[in-house]
Amino acid sequence: MHADRISAAELRRARARRLQGLYAVTPPTPDTALLVAKVAAALDGGAAAVQYRSKELASAAREAQARALARVLAARGGVYIVNDDAALARAVDAHGVHLGEDDGGIEAARALLGPERLIGVSCYADLDRAREAVARGADYVAFGSFFPSSTKPSARRADPAVLAAARALGVPVVAIGGITADNAGTLIDAGADSLAVIADVFGHDDPADVQRAADAIVRVHARHTRGRT
Repeated sequence: MHADRISAAELRRARARRLQGLYAVTPPTPDTALLVAKVAAALDGGAAAVQYRSKELASAAREAQARALARVLAARGGVYIVNDDAALARAVDAHGVHLGEDDGGIEAARALLGPERLIGVSCYADLDRAREAVARGADYVAFGSFFPSSTKPSARRADPAVLAAARALGVPVVAIGGITADNAGTLIDAGADSLAVIADVFGHDDPADVQRAADAIVRVHARHTRGRT
């Protein structure tokens, strides 16, 4: 039994280490076919992870979309995270869940998801929140918004200095909020391991443009992390 627990923990850490580069976060849409095409394009462009985020759809439609994306991730590879809903993450066999401050506790999510799946936590601009999250078992922490965001125009703003401080926590550090290929480098240089991006990747009608946008961010990340230890 002890060996099984260690194995699950090692698998979870290995998944967390894959959170490098582009962490693509889906926009809300009822068009599942288009969403699937865009997510596939983002993965083809080099996205390391995809977070399914939908606030508007009814639960049955959300589950249908989440399952459709699970098939894409299984076919193409990439870490699959579900926003807010640990039960949905478990139902579609996602790799984990991402929790905001109103989405329930880490312990409850861990009890539901088991030892292998990831739990990420939004920490906004609050390093103490990140410390507490990691102490309670969070596998990665996210900070932002760093730039004005069309998705969350009223989001709390964070100083990039929090990214460097958070690296001491020993888990992947994700930056979010208004990130583009043009400004991503400053956040990587400040300490971000991964860049959570919605509009700059998915804000294109043609999946080919989604792929190009994803590739641009991946290239920026590679350039700015070259030689990082």
